[in-house]
Amino acid sequence: MNKAIKIVIVVALVALVGIVFALKQKNKGAVCEPVAAASSNPATATDSKPQNLENTTIAKLPRLLDLGADKCIPCKMMAPILEELKTTYNGKLQVDFIDVWKNPGEANKYKISVIPTQIFYDSSGKELFRHEGFFPKEDIIAKWKEFGVDLGGTK
Repeated sequence: MNKAIKIVIVVALVALVGIVFALKQKNKGAVCEPVAAASSNPATATDSKPQNLENTTIAKLPRLLDLGADKCIPCKMMAPILEELKTTYNGKLQVDFIDVWKNPGEANKYKISVIPTQIFYDSSGKELFRHEGFFPKEDIIAKWKEFGVDLGGTK
């Protein structure tokens, strides 16, 4: 085999490995497209008012903030989980959702690049943890327990 063919084969293999790696990273955690690309649609930027959830009058509770979009598949999968957590742990856990496609400034505010992103806050508002992608209910509850937050039994 001559030297040129060997070089072409090596370059092709490196490119193939790079493509496989990129695809695996893209699919890791079942996340939607990057927020920067998603938030560039001006039609959705004015669909609803930005939500300023930090100044709410809710008692100081641990908070789970989910940043996503109504049309993102993993975000849609998170919606019933968030609703169940909000209902089940009412008075023990504050659960909020922000649609960053409708409110693109919120993505920058919370420094997220992929949706859905869940941010865990303690009762004083200090960020404890971030997760990108779909996050099952059992894992969310386990993470709260890991931080010493006793949500108690279900209602």
